Amino acid sequence: MAAVEVEELQGRGLQTAKDLFSGAVGGIAQVLIGQPFDIVKVRLQTTSRYSGAVHAAASIYRNEGALAFYKGTLTPLLGIGACVSIQFGAFHAARRWLGASARGGVLAAVYRGTAVTVCREAAAYGAWFAAFEYLVSRDAARNAVHRRDVPAWKIALYGGLAAKALWLASYPFDVVKSKMQTDGFGPGQKYPSMRACFAATWRADGLAGFWRGIWPTLFRAMPVSAGTFAVVEMTMRAIG
Repeated sequence: MAAVEVEELQGRGLQTAKDLFSGAVGGIAQVLIGQPFDIVKVRLQTTSRYSGAVHAAASIYRNEGALAFYKGTLTPLLGIGACVSIQFGAFHAARRWLGASARGGVLAAVYRGTAVTVCREAAAYGAWFAAFEYLVSRDAARNAVHRRDVPAWKIALYGGLAAKALWLASYPFDVVKSKMQTDGFGPGQKYPSMRACFAATWRADGLAGFWRGIWPTLFRAMPVSAGTFAVVEMTMRAIG
C-alpha cells in the first residue's frame, strides 16, 4: 500500500476517533441537562394523575425530592453517551462522504416497541441533523465563511432550533413507544402491537393523545440540543 494511502487511512481513523469522542462528551451533557425534563415527560405520558407539566414537576419535587429528577441517570449517562457518540460519528462520516461525492463540495419484553422506536429514531434524527445542517450551511454561505467559523452562539441556537424539528417530527411515535414499553403482560396487556396502540390512543383521546407531554419535551429540547451541538462542535474544533 502506498504511503499516501496509509496516511489517508490514518487521517480518516483519527478524524473518526475525534468525532466519536466529541459525540460522547455531547451525549453526557445531553443527559445532565435533559434528565429532569425527561422524567416529567415520561410521567405525563404514562399516568393521568397530573394536570400538566408544572403540576407533575412540583409533585415530584414535593413528594420525592430534587434527586428524583435524576433517578436512574447512570444508565442513560453511559448509554446515551455511547449512542450520541455513534450518532455524531456516523453523521460526520456521512456528511464528509456526501460532500466528497457531490462535485467535490457539498426476547419479547426486551424488544417491545422496537418497530415504533425505529420509526421514531428515523423521523427524529433525520429531522434533527437535516435541520441543523441546513441552518449552519445557510449561515456559512450567507456570510461567506467556513462552517467552522460560524460562532458558537449560533451553533447553540441552530442546535436548539433543530431540536424542535426533531420532536415535532417524532413525538407521536414517542408517545406510542412509552405506552408500549410500560404496558403489562398476558391478560393485562393493552397494546399487543404498534398499530393497536395507535388505534387505542386515537379512540381514547383523539389527536391530542399523541401530543400529551409535548410542552415539557419542547422546553427540554432546546437547551439540551443547543448544549449537545455546541459542545460537540467546540470539542471538534479544539482537537483539530
